[in-house]
Amino acid sequence: MSPGTKSLLLNAGMACAIVLGTLAAYDRVVVRPSQLIGVVDVAEVYRQKEAEFTLILTRAASEGEREQAMRMARSFAQRLPLALEELPRDCGCLVVLKTAVAAPAPRTVDLTAHLRRKVEAP
Repeated sequence: MSPGTKSLLLNAGMACAIVLGTLAAYDRVVVRPSQLIGVVDVAEVYRQKEAEFTLILTRAASEGEREQAMRMARSFAQRLPLALEELPRDCGCLVVLKTAVAAPAPRTVDLTAHLRRKVEAP
């Protein structure tokens, strides 16, 4: 094999390796994260908090306990929209309501528990 042919094969091999590496990196960094879909059941989180609020309110014996329950409800109402806005940043994915998904796919992640933790955190 002549030195020119060896050089040509080496350059072609390096070019192929660079192209394959770039395509693999593109797949990992751009394509796969865009295929990830997060689903969240906001109604479940809301119903759970509503039940908790109702229980506290019905057991409240004093006006102070009722006021504390109302503060808890106001705090939840303020934290829920903020937590929903943060979910796409946290998972790096598109987030949709669980009821909007007809059937779970392999690249679907349930973020309901994550939302519940974000809303519960002070």
